[in-house]
Amino acid sequence: EGTVKVSFVQEPDSLNPLYTTMYFSGITRDLWLRGMFIFDDQLNPIPQLAAEVPTTENGGISEDGKTITVKLREGVTWSDGTPVTSDDFTFTYDMIMSDQNTVGTRYPYDPVVESVTAPDPGTVVIQLTQVFAAWRTSLFLYVLPKHVLQPVFDADGTLDNAEWNRAPTVGVGPYVFEEFAAGSHLSFVANPNWIEPTQIGRVFIQIVPDDAAQEAAIIAGDVDLGVFLSSDQIERIEAGGDIKVVAVQSGYDESWFLNVREGLAHPAMLDKNVRRALALATDRFSIVENLLVADLNPVNATFWSNNPPYGSDTLEPYPYDPDEAMRLLDEAGWSDSDGDGIRDQVIDGAKVDLTLRYVTTTRELRKNVQALVAQQWEAVGIGAELRNFESDQFFAQYDEQGPIAIGDFDVAEWSSVPTSFPDPDASETWRCADIPSDDNPSGENWSGYCTEELDALLVEQSSLTDFDARKAVYEQIQQIMYDDTAYIGIWLDPDLWSVNQRVEGVSIGGVNPFWNISTWSLK
Repeated sequence: EGTVKVSFVQEPDSLNPLYTTMYFSGITRDLWLRGMFIFDDQLNPIPQLAAEVPTTENGGISEDGKTITVKLREGVTWSDGTPVTSDDFTFTYDMIMSDQNTVGTRYPYDPVVESVTAPDPGTVVIQLTQVFAAWRTSLFLYVLPKHVLQPVFDADGTLDNAEWNRAPTVGVGPYVFEEFAAGSHLSFVANPNWIEPTQIGRVFIQIVPDDAAQEAAIIAGDVDLGVFLSSDQIERIEAGGDIKVVAVQSGYDESWFLNVREGLAHPAMLDKNVRRALALATDRFSIVENLLVADLNPVNATFWSNNPPYGSDTLEPYPYDPDEAMRLLDEAGWSDSDGDGIRDQVIDGAKVDLTLRYVTTTRELRKNVQALVAQQWEAVGIGAELRNFESDQFFAQYDEQGPIAIGDFDVAEWSSVPTSFPDPDASETWRCADIPSDDNPSGENWSGYCTEELDALLVEQSSLTDFDARKAVYEQIQQIMYDDTAYIGIWLDPDLWSVNQRVEGVSIGGVNPFWNISTWSLK
């Protein structure tokens, strides 16, 4: 009975996981589209559609580690009462791999899955091309309803335009989709056909325009859970005593992704010394001190800093050193030839100003960071063209002309995580094969950073199951990217959730925030 209200500061772009990698879309799937497993608040896999977690001991993983046999839980049905079978898994794989669907990413199914077969309705066999350490955290995190979507695919030749993408009226989970009102809300109601009963009848997700509106709604008690908070809000939100802010390790870091795609990036971005100068010219430490709570959001050194087992043990964040930044820019041939305060250089016979496109979302915190950074860059002779996009546009895919995907930026800021977290595998973010193009619109390597050495190490780490050996490879990966300044960390970004104490039993997970929502109750 009753309704739990959640606030989102960004509206999901799609609910079909084929077409989105957006955080706010992903966490809704905890409610209505479960997969083989879900991860609890200790990052342990809990079987959902699977009857158990396959291991070598129970016969679920072959001796060579390349065949995974999944026994499905008996009696699980879609929300309309249709049984969930292994055919749904093979259909999901076929839809991910079909060239007729312009999906967000095919990784890791391409290249590490050779086939998915259904020897009987209750068994799924996944044949891998290699041992793949991250399979538990990246394969079949969701399953599509074949009986709903196969007719759409047969009729239209694609799922790109399926009504189900924004109105998935059939799902599998503790809740089932009810409504998606653009710019307003999403709602989900209890699914009577789920494997366990839920205590709360409805989940209402309110779309709020910005951080300030969300904070006001939380304090007023208009929402029970707020997500994507910043640490400077904690004191105000907790002041009344009825609301607690919970910090959850989710692997996220606020990041600068640096465009090095030749022909799309500013020519200066192709020089690692200029990229290093950007880091040295930016006092990220004072930004954190002034805008956030430094203890919760320290500046990070690498893309994996918020994944402690694999984050580098030796690398430190680039320091604030504007003098060294100016020396590097001088050395790279960027000087202020006309005295306008912005460095320039003659390239192919034309004067080019060192003015970089610095883009991010419309989040107020990020706008404030942009303003401070622009001042710090100006002090060393770098201009900043500041751009902001609504999140659905910012994170849009290549075929949708998303500004980051098509390379219309030089420095882009957002909070990112290895997509296989808590496993560190993030190959699709850094592989050469994942640079987007007309021929590869689903590529997720939007920076375009690519080296043969890094590619080889990304392949090597994916098949290592020994922790120490894999850790050593990740040290090499991070050292290469650090030396090349391929990535600049801004701060560690744990998920901060506000929880009104009228909701009991809440235990937010870092991978799946709503993993135990069936047991939540309202006072």
